[in-house]
Amino acid sequence: MKLKKVLAVSLTVSMMASMAACGSSSDTSSTNSSNDSAKDSASGTESAAGSSAGSSADGVISYADLKLGEDCTDLAAEISVANHRTDLQQDDYTGKKWDDYLADFNAMYPNIKVNVETVTDYAETSLLRLQSGDYWGDIMMIPAVDNGELSTYFYDYGSLDTMEPLVRFANSKMYDGEVYGIASTGNAQGIVYNKKVFEEAGITALPKTPDEFMTDLQMIKDNTDAIPLYTNYAAGWTMGAWDAYIGGSATGDSTYLNQKLAHTKDPFSDPGDGTHAYNVYKILYDAVAGGLTEDDYTTTDWEGCKGMINNGEIGCMVLGSWAYTQMRDAGDNGADIGYMPFPITVDGKQYASSGADYAWGINKDADDTNLQASIIFVKWMTEKSGFSYNEGGMPIALDDDNWPEVYSAFDGIDYVSDDSALEGEEDLLTDLNSDSELNINNSGDSKIQELIEHAANGDESFDDIMNDWNQKWTDAQDAEGVEVNE
Repeated sequence: MKLKKVLAVSLTVSMMASMAACGSSSDTSSTNSSNDSAKDSASGTESAAGSSAGSSADGVISYADLKLGEDCTDLAAEISVANHRTDLQQDDYTGKKWDDYLADFNAMYPNIKVNVETVTDYAETSLLRLQSGDYWGDIMMIPAVDNGELSTYFYDYGSLDTMEPLVRFANSKMYDGEVYGIASTGNAQGIVYNKKVFEEAGITALPKTPDEFMTDLQMIKDNTDAIPLYTNYAAGWTMGAWDAYIGGSATGDSTYLNQKLAHTKDPFSDPGDGTHAYNVYKILYDAVAGGLTEDDYTTTDWEGCKGMINNGEIGCMVLGSWAYTQMRDAGDNGADIGYMPFPITVDGKQYASSGADYAWGINKDADDTNLQASIIFVKWMTEKSGFSYNEGGMPIALDDDNWPEVYSAFDGIDYVSDDSALEGEEDLLTDLNSDSELNINNSGDSKIQELIEHAANGDESFDDIMNDWNQKWTDAQDAEGVEVNE
């Protein structure tokens, strides 16, 4: 069903309310930044409307200068939010639900009504709706839109220089120096596991290398009734999670994914030291080929796996840290759920890729009243709601030091957030992904599903698959005229 935007009062009255509620603050907002360290960069920065980051000519206060609980408290609007978190509307969900968040929000902004639409197959449906021009409302979790197309659909929050002092991962939805999305939460890339299963298997220390991890999976199979590694093949979107480990986790290099990969010769070859993409994907292939996963990958069940790992039927799953709370809250054995770093060691040290989860995007065509209400809601969700903490995620507001317990196993491990692409190469990785059809770290689910199929059927070796990927990458580099580093 299409989302519909309905103003709480007529457009004319709403505009008057917007100006009355927000106009006075916008006159001085450039000298009253919500973050003192960002004052200089926020004031005077050009916004999409061509005026200062503090406000546009029509009186809309920017994210950077908006003061929650002070600005626009009388604003009346009705906005809509499209997102993927269907579980936050389910009766049996034990965490904080959408209704709880909205009640808290309305305690501060009582006249802004927020309508939430959740979609089960969100990644595909939202992208199709967006690209078809179908109306999706005021705010949405940004799907896999190429960064070069962000300005086509989304409001410009401000320059990277303005937003970096305020939020983590500001560059994740950035193009040409402008930020179009704010992360809803942040993730480390590791493995969610059942501590009791590991203990019963006889595992006394968390694995740090692929070989150690494979040994642990075999111990789980030999000594327990649990599925050692659950692939979640059938869900599809869960397969793309494996791509997220080939950057920081597998190399320790923040420049690898967005700057070096495009210029790397045969990036899927074995470097011989248990690191890089080859060894990330080999873990999955070897686990499937060795019978260390579910008996029939086609019958995996995303919703069902949550209770299964909670009650000890699954040993572990390769998913971002966002999955921890869902597995923890899926049954009576939440204390058994843990989260550990991905088992790759680079020159004697482990690293963890970190980055933004879905980001809040605001409809660039929203009228001024709904635009202002949307900015308020996004900032409230980022700074006041506790959403990121509740979901086991990294805090997004840069001055928020409230980190969930899930990250305790990452003490001494460096988080690696991917640097932006080099100037002039902002679209290069996107072009290579398209030409090669590998879609690395960009909804490349099908290639991982095919890897599982070949491993299960035994009809293609892992090295043959990697050689095929290398050839596709080389052909794409040739087509784009990329300078390749030997």
